[in-house]
Amino acid sequence: MKELKVLSIVVIFTLVLYWGVEPFAHSQMHKHVEFNGFAYNGKSDIEQLDEKIKKINEEITELKNSGGKDIKTKIADKEKELNELKAKLDDTKKFWAEINKVPKGGDAAAGKAAIAACVACHGIKSQGMKAPMDPNAAAAAYGVNPPDLSNAGALYDEKFLIAFLKSPTHAAHVKKLAMPGGLAGDDKNAANIVAYLKSIAPKEITPKEAFVTACGRCHANRYGKWTQIGDVPKTKSNIKTGQDIDALKFKEKVADYQGKLANYMGKLPPDLSIIIRARSEDFLKTFVEDPQSQLPGTAMPRVGLTKEGYEKVISYLEETGDPSKPKREATGPWVLGFFVIFSLLAYGWYKSQWKGLK
Repeated sequence: MKELKVLSIVVIFTLVLYWGVEPFAHSQMHKHVEFNGFAYNGKSDIEQLDEKIKKINEEITELKNSGGKDIKTKIADKEKELNELKAKLDDTKKFWAEINKVPKGGDAAAGKAAIAACVACHGIKSQGMKAPMDPNAAAAAYGVNPPDLSNAGALYDEKFLIAFLKSPTHAAHVKKLAMPGGLAGDDKNAANIVAYLKSIAPKEITPKEAFVTACGRCHANRYGKWTQIGDVPKTKSNIKTGQDIDALKFKEKVADYQGKLANYMGKLPPDLSIIIRARSEDFLKTFVEDPQSQLPGTAMPRVGLTKEGYEKVISYLEETGDPSKPKREATGPWVLGFFVIFSLLAYGWYKSQWKGLK
């Protein structure tokens, strides 16, 4: 029985370390970001601005108490920054207050007529509307290829889409965006367009389709053989030259697009092949919900995925970046079962060998 007690203590301490101490350590090493459940109502935007205003006020107080050189100039600069943040906060509160009042459920028929304002840049393949430009020409014009809208109604939050149609920079939570605001007109018209997008959205979307729509115009996935302009084509080498001419031409197109994208974003967005292994679940969901919450100043826009849309994207990232996960999880119970049975047999053997001995 003494051995069983020792084993129990070891097991308990191991579980406490695994489920208690390690997560706690991670929470202390990394900043905590509040997760809002993929609810797009301006809450995180306002909280971040409040935090910045608080920090600037503290810096102004420190400057006033420091008595250093050029103190008046430094205080004046900080106060100017403070006033700009306060004005931005008021603007943000007003914007989201208006969005939160817009009722859900517009007129899809009216939205079909109004969608003309969007197809000048966006394609809707499912409705036979081809994108007006190829990816490279679009990147040259806008910095990035505008997304096809066939799946938008299934992947993105309805309130977010309405907000995006009214003011892309407010909704995406970035300083600049190629898409201009106000194209949808008033709130009612924006709601109608969103209703139309929801009416044409497919009931089922594959994980890859979700990734391509939400992430694939900016991010490559090497393990999934995906580039920002499409799948890597299967081609054959030229018999005379021994080179794959078509592959080289495709690589040239990819490089051209990536150069324009890097200029637009400030740098080339990372390949997402192993992001599922490099980042924690908490980081990924809070980052996708609002990139500014984890990386203030990042050029990546908020995309407005719903919980279901996010899970589809993560499923694809797991499929390409961690393909052995299903097999590993299926094998786990068998391994644990083996150790349990082996432990019972070992204990039985131990008891039989020491039977009758002190």
